[in-house]
This record gives sequence, structure tokens and C-alpha cells, in this order.
Amino acid sequence: MFGLPKYNVWRAEQAGKAEFSKAEQNRRIKIEEAKANLEAEKLNAQAEIERAKGAAEAIRIENNSITPTYIQYLWVRQQNNLNDKTVIYVPTETNLPLLEAGRIGNKAPLY
Repeated sequence: MFGLPKYNVWRAEQAGKAEFSKAEQNRRIKIEEAKANLEAEKLNAQAEIERAKGAAEAIRIENNSITPTYIQYLWVRQQNNLNDKTVIYVPTETNLPLLEAGRIGNKAPLY
């Protein structure tokens, strides 16, 4: 019976060591998760930068090389996406479509 108090102390010490180890492991897990999140955010930022560079390059190319004829071609090409809508093309003196004209009956007449 005299060994029971020593055993209780030893058992409490072992339980404390186990709790400490568990807390230490949980802390390491949180640190690794934070590192993974940081790495993911860095990669997302790099991807966003690359998208912005691509968009800027596309704008630069368009600003230097798009002609009125190409704009007309793009307008005609996108007409395929209108499905069942009717579009009447009336060329102007510059051979570009009137993109802002309204439908008959929907708006006041254009004079």
C-alpha cells in the first residue's frame, strides 16, 4: 500500500507528458496547415498576376492592331449566338453596323 502514492504520482506525470505531446502535435499540425494556406495564397496570387499580364497583353495587341474591318467581323461572328432573334443590318457610310439602334415598336423612332 505504501507504493500506491508513488504510482499515482508517476501515472499523473505520464498523463501530463501525454497531454503535452498531444498539444505539441496539435500545434505542429496548425503550423503546417498555416504554411500550406500561405503557399496556396501565394500560388493564387501568382496565377492572378499571370491572368492580368495576359489581359494586358491582349489589350495592347488589340489597341495596336484592331481595324474597323476586324470589329465588323467580330460583330457579324457574334450574331450566331443570337439564336431566334432577328437582326437587320443597315450599313452606314463607314460600313460599320449601328449597334445602338432599337427595334421597331420598342422605342421611339430614330430621326
